[in-house]
Amino acid sequence: MNIFVTKLNYGTSEVSLKELFENYGEVSSAKIIMDRETGRSKGYGFVEIDDDSVAKQAIDELNETEFEGNTIIVKEARPRENSGNRGGGGYNNNRNFNRY
Repeated sequence: MNIFVTKLNYGTSEVSLKELFENYGEVSSAKIIMDRETGRSKGYGFVEIDDDSVAKQAIDELNETEFEGNTIIVKEARPRENSGNRGGGGYNNNRNFNRY
């Protein structure tokens, strides 16, 4: 199960996030999302636990608890929704443009 964790302290490391969830069972991965431009944490991440019952227990017990100075929110991650055209700019396929 993929678990979404938000309201993380900006100083929280992937190692400490993984260790928090390892108190409940084996963690496949822990990833904190970083801002590409600043290299700073965006304050949320994902933890993957293969055993769904262990994951649900971790969610139930860790949601709205204090971790490294912040009250974190923990819930099952939902798949990304495809919201259509998410990109910016691109080739304008308008054939009625002026040629100079």
